[in-house]
Parts: sequence; C-alpha cells; structure tokens
Amino acid sequence: MPKNILHTIEKNMSSFSKGQKLIARFILEDYDKAAFMTASKLGKTVQVSESTVVRFATQLGYDGYPSMQRALQEMIRGKLTSIQRIQASDGELAGSDLITNVLQRDIEKIRMAIDQTEGAEFERVVDTIIGAKKIYIVGFRSSSFLAGYLNFYFRLIFENVVLVQGGAPLMGCKVPSRLSSPTIIYSLR
Repeated sequence: MPKNILHTIEKNMSSFSKGQKLIARFILEDYDKAAFMTASKLGKTVQVSESTVVRFATQLGYDGYPSMQRALQEMIRGKLTSIQRIQASDGELAGSDLITNVLQRDIEKIRMAIDQTEGAEFERVVDTIIGAKKIYIVGFRSSSFLAGYLNFYFRLIFENVVLVQGGAPLMGCKVPSRLSSPTIIYSLR
C-alpha cells in the first residue's frame, strides 16, 4: 500500500461510487478527525452505511477499515499533539449517548485486534506459554499495574508464574541468570 493514503484517494476518486466519494472528500478535508473515528462513526458523519466505509477501505487496497485507519493514524502521528488528538476524538465522545460511543470504540478496537491476529501464531504463543517451566512477567513504572493484573490471572491458571516489578529495571529481581528451557519472560512496556 502506498505510504500516502491521501494521494491514493485523490488518484482513485473517479472510480469511487457516490457514497465512497463522500467518504473520500471527508478524509481529504478532515483526515485528522477521520483517523480516530470508527467505521460506524465515519459512516454516520458522511451519511453512508458502515459497510460502505469498509468497502471503501478494501477498494483502496487495505484488508479492512482498521488497516486503513492505522494508515491514517500513522500518517498524522507526528503532526498532531496529544491535545489535538483529544480534540479530534472529542466530538465522537460528546453527546448524550456517551456509553454507546465508548462501547463502539471498544468494539472497533476488538475488530482491529482480530484483524491483526493470525490464528496459527496465537495458538503457537498459547502452546509456548502452556509448555513453559517458568513464566516471568516483568513490569516497571507505568506498566507495573498491568503486570500485576496479568500475574493475578495467570496465577489462577498456572503455578509457575513469577512477577518482577520495581522502579529500576532488573534491580533485585528474581529472574535467575541461567534460565531453563522453555522459559517465558513477558515484558510490558
């Protein structure tokens, strides 16, 4: 896929359907907002169906809307400050139906995770975790909470889990210098 999605949209404008042209114009004019919208929200904004948005992404050569959305986000990553990102997504979260908007975003993120995850790779990771003699979960600073959370649930399933936390990486941790195989070290950053 070409690096500049805007160029691709402009180049293919004549081949789009009426609904897809509405999507294209919106993205060309407000790509910074479109990058943080769900397919459903983008469709509602330009008054087309969510499936039209997904077909548009596919016609551009993406696997689906989440892939196109990632391309838009990558394009603007360096251009927007944190405050601008919040402002871009502010309209989506505003309104009387806040819970629906939040859940829609969660649904879209789950769809993105499904699109990015290969079944065989996932099963290989699960098999590796199950076969490990020891599982070390490492979390420092802001990731220490997530490491503790993962540790809690892993300990419900496995007896061979060790949580490594602290302020300075690997200072006084319980990871031995020689690891027996197979050993898993899961690091959160």
